[in-house]
Amino acid sequence: MTITKYTKDFIDNLVDYYISEAPSYRQIAEAYAPEINSVSDAAFGIITGCVYSAFLRAYENENKTVELEDIQEFNKILKEKAPLIKKAVLEQ
Repeated sequence: MTITKYTKDFIDNLVDYYISEAPSYRQIAEAYAPEINSVSDAAFGIITGCVYSAFLRAYENENKTVELEDIQEFNKILKEKAPLIKKAVLEQ
């Protein structure tokens, strides 16, 4: 495991926050309809992009370099949380 426990907890808490705010991100995505094919997929992408951005900022704040293994582990964490994010985005 290359991601520290602190960073993993940060990611988990951040995902929980975005899940709680999913309706807001769905509303943002709806503003782009009909240019997008799927509002829920767009909202999912916005949320995962925000989490990824925060992950990179966390490394920057710690003056650490993001290594390939870190990104792979981040992707694994996010993939495990993906069903929860998707469910939150789909709920109206």
